[in-house]
Amino acid sequence: MQEVAVVRRAAKEVLEGVEPERLHDRIVSRLDRSSMTAGVLTVRCARAVLERRGTSAARPVFERPDDPLADAIARRAVGVQLIYEGLALTRTLSQDPPWLSGRKEDGDLDVLIADILVARGFHLLARTEAADEAVGTVQSFGRDQTVRRETDDPSLDHNLEADVYELATVAGTTAVGGQPSPSLREYAGSLARKARTNGDTAEPESEQLARLVAVDSTASDGVRTSADH
Repeated sequence: MQEVAVVRRAAKEVLEGVEPERLHDRIVSRLDRSSMTAGVLTVRCARAVLERRGTSAARPVFERPDDPLADAIARRAVGVQLIYEGLALTRTLSQDPPWLSGRKEDGDLDVLIADILVARGFHLLARTEAADEAVGTVQSFGRDQTVRRETDDPSLDHNLEADVYELATVAGTTAVGGQPSPSLREYAGSLARKARTNGDTAEPESEQLARLVAVDSTASDGVRTSADH
């Protein structure tokens, strides 16, 4: 799938400056294993808005080299994906602490990786319409994991995918002047349920997304990023 390759490549580019090499290689290895569903959903939500509006920009997204619109959408997609990767790693560390099985060095490294991923994701979404939703996603995750430790309720672990996929609908639709309708947010929840069944892998359906996005026909197709301020 083209979007998967684009999001994965863009994510690696964002993380190119991470040092030392061992830390960088460990992050890249994680990205290589990831399904990129959150990032792909972001991209497809943006494309769905463009298609609903009937703009000629919809077809060339990711099909034309050096397309600034595609690059801006990809950066938002990477922001969502990195936040998910960091929080998902944190969840794993919480549920299966490596320090208890003699893997202290790996555990310490993974804590650092989780922090880097979330921080880079936040940076990409800062000063965009998705910034508040990103903050809410992380806060919700923290509350869920606190209650999880107190109650030992494993169902709380599943909220992360639902929250991140909703973040993807916000980041993607608002990138090109749209809005995530309540129905689109509900669809994000259904994708999260599929992801739990299929091992964190779910396929966002483009035709379904096109029916669910809310479009402002007077809005521009430009993408506002943190670099615009």
